[in-house]
Amino acid sequence: MYNTLKSYLAELSLELIHGCRAQAYDGTWLYTPDGIANYDALWLRDFSYMAEYAGFAVPEEDIIACIRYSIQHRREDGWMPDRVTRDGVGVYAAGAMGHPIGEANLDNTPFLVFTVYSLYQRMDMEHFGILFREWEPYLSRGLSLIPLNQKGLVFNNPAKPHSPYGFTDTVCKTGELFMESLLFWRACRMMETLCSQYSLGNSAKYAALSGAVERSIGTLRDDGTGLYYAASGDCRQTDIWGMAYMLYIGFPVGKAEKETILTFLYKNYDRYMYKGQVRHLLRGEYWEKLLIEIEPETYQNGAYWATATGWILWCLAQKDFSLAADTLLKVTDCFKKEGSFECVNENYEKLPSMVVSATNVYGGLIRTAGDFPDFVKYLEENL
Repeated sequence: MYNTLKSYLAELSLELIHGCRAQAYDGTWLYTPDGIANYDALWLRDFSYMAEYAGFAVPEEDIIACIRYSIQHRREDGWMPDRVTRDGVGVYAAGAMGHPIGEANLDNTPFLVFTVYSLYQRMDMEHFGILFREWEPYLSRGLSLIPLNQKGLVFNNPAKPHSPYGFTDTVCKTGELFMESLLFWRACRMMETLCSQYSLGNSAKYAALSGAVERSIGTLRDDGTGLYYAASGDCRQTDIWGMAYMLYIGFPVGKAEKETILTFLYKNYDRYMYKGQVRHLLRGEYWEKLLIEIEPETYQNGAYWATATGWILWCLAQKDFSLAADTLLKVTDCFKKEGSFECVNENYEKLPSMVVSATNVYGGLIRTAGDFPDFVKYLEENL
């Protein structure tokens, strides 16, 4: 059964990735978030997920070209785009062009760094080094523009808030931010590795930045429950996606803290999961403040997303193989019978052919199988 599920998700990812390609004005093949041109541009975070979780489906030369296309269309001050259109227009904040939802997204440069690192992991070291030396000043500048507080956490000014992480880009999270600080930390760790590998002299700077996040992230943890809030200001609410991602990317937490999060995700499964897809907050909870109006139980204010399913799958496999397997079966069954939607809910489906819905589940399955071989054995023997 493992090989059957793996093959299905790989084929679906390949089909969606090939279906989402669109050629830009300069001949660059862009990878759009969906296969029906609703999001007709190169979104940096969606492409990053594709390259990281299903990179087998994206040619090396296309990754290089998309990185260059993104850097070429950075803002004048060096802020990387949220997305770049086929005709070469850089857009820096969420929302329709000319109608931004808040200030420029806080995760644009981190996701570009993740794409660069995915390329590093598959390329010849010498060839990649030439490219990284070309790109490093722009990546460094982009990261330096992200607002941090004195503790080193990503900070969103409530008086003039940025749109935050792209899959919560309509949510007005303010103060110290959890998911966005994790993304920044991960980008800094990657830049530290790359700068050290190629003797570029900035590795100590990135080590200091990531270290500050590690020392300070606990300010977002509730002392009573041991769980993490999405933000310290507006939307001081338990962040399901953020906690699963925190463990998935290997952010350093103590054994007891990790167990607290895993136990929470296990015991509250029915309060955030539907058809193998994941809510941002527990059922019945809605974001305290939004940048635009969104009806409860829809989109980023209560719908369920497969974007985070792979992270949750990996977490659940550490507590209960049966529950992890059930999650995998339910999400693939939904994909087969209904489609890989951007998000779903009861009597609600938004945007079919969403690429990362499939790629992120595939990537999570491959990671889970690699880290927990007994889970593969369980799938083969029980499904």
